[in-house]
Amino acid sequence: MATTTRPTTLRELRESDWVSKSVKQEMYDNFLRMLTDGEELFPGIIGYDDTVIPEIAIALLAQHDLLFLGEKGQAKSRLMRLLARFLDAEVPYIDLPDLPVHEDPYRPITSAAKRLVASREEDEIPIAWWPRAERYAERLSPGTKFADLIGEIDPARLAGGSSMSAEEALHFGLIPRMHRGIFAMNELPELDELVQVGLFNILEERDVQIRGYPIRFDLDVLILFSANPATYNRSGKVIPQLKDRIGSVIHTHYPRDRQLGIQIMEQEAGVSVDGDFPVVVPPFMREIVEQISIVARKSKYIDHQSGVSARLSIANYRTMVASARRRAAVLGERPAVPRISDLAHLSTSTLGKLELDMMSSHQMSEQQVLDAIVAEAIRDVFGEYVDRHGLEGIAEVFARGIKIEVGDMLPSTAYAERLQRVPAAWDKAFEVNAARDPAVRASCVEFVLAGLYSADRISRTQRHGQIVYEV
Repeated sequence: MATTTRPTTLRELRESDWVSKSVKQEMYDNFLRMLTDGEELFPGIIGYDDTVIPEIAIALLAQHDLLFLGEKGQAKSRLMRLLARFLDAEVPYIDLPDLPVHEDPYRPITSAAKRLVASREEDEIPIAWWPRAERYAERLSPGTKFADLIGEIDPARLAGGSSMSAEEALHFGLIPRMHRGIFAMNELPELDELVQVGLFNILEERDVQIRGYPIRFDLDVLILFSANPATYNRSGKVIPQLKDRIGSVIHTHYPRDRQLGIQIMEQEAGVSVDGDFPVVVPPFMREIVEQISIVARKSKYIDHQSGVSARLSIANYRTMVASARRRAAVLGERPAVPRISDLAHLSTSTLGKLELDMMSSHQMSEQQVLDAIVAEAIRDVFGEYVDRHGLEGIAEVFARGIKIEVGDMLPSTAYAERLQRVPAAWDKAFEVNAARDPAVRASCVEFVLAGLYSADRISRTQRHGQIVYEV
C-alpha cells in the first residue's frame, strides 16, 4: 500500500489504494510476481524443482483447490504450509464484535456484518488487519467431526430466541472461520463420510448446509488436502463426488537419488558439528544412513503401501552422531567421528518407523529385518567405493591375518595399534584424512571391515556387543 499508516476506518480504507481480491486471486498475483522476479518459491524444499514445484505453480495459476498425494515423509504438510507465503502480508477486516468471520470490508458475507455496515457511517466502522500467519489453519482427519469443520446449531442461541433456520443460530466450524484464508485437511481418506459430504458445497458452491438448513454465503477459502495413495485410491475411502471437486492433484515422491536424500537429511537433522566435541562425519557414513532408507523402501519385508519416511534418515543421522559424541565425551576424543559400530543403536530410532509386510516377514523379527537392511546398505555403499577407487590394496592389509575387534566404545587408538600402516588409497577413497587422525582412521577401518565381511572376504564373530573381524 502507498500510505505509510494503515487505514483504521472503512472511509480511510476506501480512500487508500487497497483492492479487494479473492484468496485465490491474491495468491495468483503474489505467486506470479515472485515467479517473474525469480524469487525462491519454496525455501527448504529439496528435490522437487523439476517435478512437484512446476505442478504446484500451474495449480496456483489455475486457481485450483489442491490435493497433495504421496507416501509419508514426502513434505506434503510442509508444502501446504508454505503456500501461505503467497498471501498478502495482511488484509483488512471489519473489526466489530460478534462477527463470526474476518469480513472483507467491501464484500461482507454474513447477515450480521451486512446489517452493521448498512446501519453505520463509514467513519464509524473500525478496520483491523489480519496477518498472513493467522490466515492458515489445518486439521488432521481422524476424529474430526462435522461440527469441527462446518459448524453446528448453537443451543444457547436457540434459547435466546434465534430460529434454527437462521444464520444467527449457528456456531461456525473451522472452514467458515477461515473465510479469506487457507484451510488444509491432512489424511483426507480418514475423514468421516458424512463430513466428506459436507465438503461438497464448500468446494463447489462455497456455501454450507447444517442439519438440513442451507446457509448461503459466499465463502472465500482455498482448500488443501493431503493423502496417502494406498488409502486414497482404495474404493470407498474417498467418495467420488469429493474427488471430482478437487481441482489439482499434486504427486509427491521420495528423493530421486541418494545425494538429494543426504541434503534433505542433513538440512532437517539440524545437527551442530561444533561445540565441546566437534563432529566429523565421513562421506561414507552419510551415504550408508541414507542408503538404509533406500533399501528399506525396496525391501520385500517392508509394507510398501505405508512407505518409509524421510524422517527415518533424519532420526538415524541424529542417533549416529549422538553415539559418536557419547563415545568422544567418555573417552576424551576429539573430534567425534561416527563409525559402523554406531549403527548398532539405530534400532532406537528405526523400529516403529518401519511397518513390516506380515506376509513376507512373518518368520523374522523387526530387529532381524533391520539388521538385514543395514547389512545390505553397507554392502551397496562399499561396493561403490570398490568400483570407484579399487580398494584391493586395503583388502590386502587385512588379508595378512590381522584380527581386529571393533565396538562403539572402543578407543580409536586400539584400531591404530593393529593397523600401523595406512594404505595410500585411503585418503583418496574416503575423502577424509585417515592417515593423521586416529578417530577418522577407526571409522575407515570399520567401514572396510564391514564391507569386506558383506562381500564374504573375511569372517566375523560377535559377543557382548563387540565384533571381531578376521581372515
